[in-house]
Amino acid sequence: MLLQAIAISVFCYLGALSTPWLLGLTGGWYTITRPLVSGMIVGLILGDLKQGILIGVAIQTVYIAMVTPGGQMPADLNFVAFPAIALAMLSNASTEVAVTLATTIGVLGTIVFNLYQVVNSFWNHRAVAAIQEGDYRKFRLNAIAGPQATNFISRFVPSFLVVYFGSGFAKSMLDSMPQYLIDVMSYLGGVLPAIGIAMLLTAVVKENSLFLFFLLGFVCIVFLNLNMIALTIIAAVIAYLYYTGSSKKSVVMSNGVIDEEDDEEEF
Repeated sequence: MLLQAIAISVFCYLGALSTPWLLGLTGGWYTITRPLVSGMIVGLILGDLKQGILIGVAIQTVYIAMVTPGGQMPADLNFVAFPAIALAMLSNASTEVAVTLATTIGVLGTIVFNLYQVVNSFWNHRAVAAIQEGDYRKFRLNAIAGPQATNFISRFVPSFLVVYFGSGFAKSMLDSMPQYLIDVMSYLGGVLPAIGIAMLLTAVVKENSLFLFFLLGFVCIVFLNLNMIALTIIAAVIAYLYYTGSSKKSVVMSNGVIDEEDDEEEF
């Protein structure tokens, strides 16, 4: 358990927003910190790959449309991706309860992130002073080493404490909860992914008619019981036909405009 907690906490640091070691944000924040990917990583570390992926997929839908403008986060996805998923797996929580647990930890994680930003202002002032003094060694110390040490402490330590010491507490807490509270957490965990999908549709869909495709996918899953592979193939075919039809319509419209302009010039 000690080695597992250390491994998960190291990945928590590597996937943080301010960690540059995995190709910057590309390999860290935008890859391993996605719950779908981190669920697989945590599942491999804890020896239950299937459950890790199932929990990761459920949590991913909640945060699928989350953006971080200016580095400000409504929830700390890094803590959601690693210690929260690990805690849910170690406490044998259901997928719905895991989603509720993860969203709670994600909101609490913003406190750590904001504290990290405040501490970074200290390093920033020292780095500016080092530039003015022309001391580049001191600048590198305050611009790279200091912030990364703070980043490591703010990520590794909370994640390790949650995974190593919190698993038993979370399991006993869930076992002692009355059934109606478990039911409420399950209902909330079922609704939150729908909210994430709704946020994504609001951001992506520009025409109301496109919601018909979403409705078709819903019918295929719920009533026709198609698996994801079959639904993906159907979606790809429909997308191709829609794109081809839209392209031909655009060409026809543009040709019509050109013909009208030619007629006006001849007249």
